[in-house]
Amino acid sequence: MHSIDIDSRNLNTLWASVCVETLSRCGVRRAVISPGSRSTPLTIALAQHAGIEAIPVLDERSAAFFALGLAKQQGEPVVLLCTSGTAGANYLPALIEARESAVPLIVITADRPHELRACASGQTIDQLKLFGDFVNFFHELALPEATEPRLRYLRQTTMHAVERALQPVAGPVHLNAPFRDPLAPTEDGGLASSIASTIDWSHFFQHVEPPLSTTILATIPTFSCDVHGVIVAGPAQPGDPASHAAMVGEIAQKLGWPVLVDGLSPLRNYAGTVPHLVTTYDTILRNPNAAERLKPEVVICLGNWPTSKVLRAWIEESAAPIWMVTRRLDNRDALHGRTVHLPVSLAALAAELPVATDPNGYEQMWAGYEHRMRVALDDRITQANGLFEGRVTALLAQHLPPDTTLCIANSMPVRDMEYFWPATDQHIRPMANRGANGIDGTLSTALGVAHAAETPTVLLTGDLALLHDTNGWLIAPKFRGSLTIVLINNAGGGIFEHLPVAQFNPPFEEFFATPQKVDFAKLCAAYGIEHVAVGDWEQLGTHLEHLPANGVQVLEVVTDRKMDAATRKQLFADLAAEL
Repeated sequence: MHSIDIDSRNLNTLWASVCVETLSRCGVRRAVISPGSRSTPLTIALAQHAGIEAIPVLDERSAAFFALGLAKQQGEPVVLLCTSGTAGANYLPALIEARESAVPLIVITADRPHELRACASGQTIDQLKLFGDFVNFFHELALPEATEPRLRYLRQTTMHAVERALQPVAGPVHLNAPFRDPLAPTEDGGLASSIASTIDWSHFFQHVEPPLSTTILATIPTFSCDVHGVIVAGPAQPGDPASHAAMVGEIAQKLGWPVLVDGLSPLRNYAGTVPHLVTTYDTILRNPNAAERLKPEVVICLGNWPTSKVLRAWIEESAAPIWMVTRRLDNRDALHGRTVHLPVSLAALAAELPVATDPNGYEQMWAGYEHRMRVALDDRITQANGLFEGRVTALLAQHLPPDTTLCIANSMPVRDMEYFWPATDQHIRPMANRGANGIDGTLSTALGVAHAAETPTVLLTGDLALLHDTNGWLIAPKFRGSLTIVLINNAGGGIFEHLPVAQFNPPFEEFFATPQKVDFAKLCAAYGIEHVAVGDWEQLGTHLEHLPANGVQVLEVVTDRKMDAATRKQLFADLAAEL
């Protein structure tokens, strides 16, 4: 542990130093700071602390999603700091995503002291419980006070905030921190330093360390290997994808059941570890005869349901008993089926399972459908006319270097991942904001995931998702790492072309498709971002195979939105009919 450097130039610097030293000892290594005045004491303490990387980001909404990406990258809590007033309100979308996707964030909103509230004082709003129930924990810190009892209170409250950001389920916490003037680190005549000199700081911080992990105990039921059982694995972003895959592989191996895996799960990229993988279930289950033959008797869902509406409807109609395996304590079953929550780790589940002794005919039936559909699907994608956006996903799987992190925007990109991403053994690590499923903060989150990462990161996004967050590029001067943005520009919201409302134009085109005519080459130039107009599949494949070691670039693929939608619909209809 580094030496303890307590800044006691005045009461506020002393208070902020104790808070930040506590955060560091609890395992916080990064802080994203939105510039402002009222937060000055904490900003200076974070910026000067040797154990914390402090990153300034101008736009608060972008800052919050950038912090979200940083926290996703390592699974460690990240501090997010802003000044008083509406600054913190801009954090709400990212905090909602953090809550829904269980990402640890420690949000600190600086505030005016109590005597300057509710009296038309500048840049002052009611910040108490500003984020409502979207945080795991809220506390308004006391006004700074230079006494050892109050500093102990600050230390223990900060420790508790970090613990609540991680346990029992990770998520955001909110500390509201009022400060009186002076905010700058001016000398106060030695009042704070005289108090600081009486405290043994080594002893004061001796017990402060990262929170201990908690264990949830539950009775694991007995599963039979001989039933028509399926393992369903939804979107997942584990801190250690290889270990996650190994545990799921053991579960699948023991039961001998098929594993239906969402495209946003790392499992599709560990085909050598996880047996019985099924990736084309969405298309297979569009065939009524196949859907009936494959009807399950038992379903084990690992974490969350996949994106596919076809799969969800099939499970719902089966009325099969469902075991929802997740250590989250909130209700994760949107199907409201015959569901029992099993709050155990995958390792605990795997340890208690029986071992299948004979080949499972049900799994073999699934394997036959999967083989035929995968061959047919891959063949049809390559025959699609023009730059079909679904083929972009297939090319990513084919050309990305092993161990690449792939961020995926919501709307059509996540669905194309489910439709077209095959089983590989390339250890690609998918990342997506699938807690609240919004398109806001897509770029900033990807920049956070990529910042100081060991391997290059790629973002697959549509044009509207990127335009929703172009202020994320303001982070570029502070960005360390490699981010390649594969931009599918179909001049609007392609997902709406697949909804019933697409038949009603007007108002469909203007109010749902929301077409745009942005010149992305010029937009990139304004932010100093490299732009490449992709003309053919070979060019795209070459760029994907040779990702830059650092910097940000955009590979723009222009497609026809309506033709893309028509191609998908025809493709799925034809393949389902051919089964």
